[in-house]
Amino acid sequence: MLIVIRQKATSEEINQMAETYFGLMIKLAVDIDQEILAGGGELHADCEQILLDNDSIQENIWGADWYIKTKSVGFESLINIRPRQQNRSMEIQSLEIRNKVEKIVRYLLEIN
Repeated sequence: MLIVIRQKATSEEINQMAETYFGLMIKLAVDIDQEILAGGGELHADCEQILLDNDSIQENIWGADWYIKTKSVGFESLINIRPRQQNRSMEIQSLEIRNKVEKIVRYLLEIN
């Protein structure tokens, strides 16, 4: 289930987003400017589209994954390939952007 997260997610929201991948991971699109994310789609592009529909700007949206059991962030997605922003790979190459994405994901999704 696709959900936009603007404040700390509840356990129920995380479980709903994780249904697509059997509770193991959540595909995400993260808006590093607004510090929000969308998760739960089959594709990162599904999550990206929800953010675009909610007034995010594409240049600020990066694809990531949240691995629930290990509480780790993955930084690979087709939506990250954007040569005009000096990212020629599926993986986020900028350490600054990676750090922003990870900080937002951990703040919004990590439940203690």
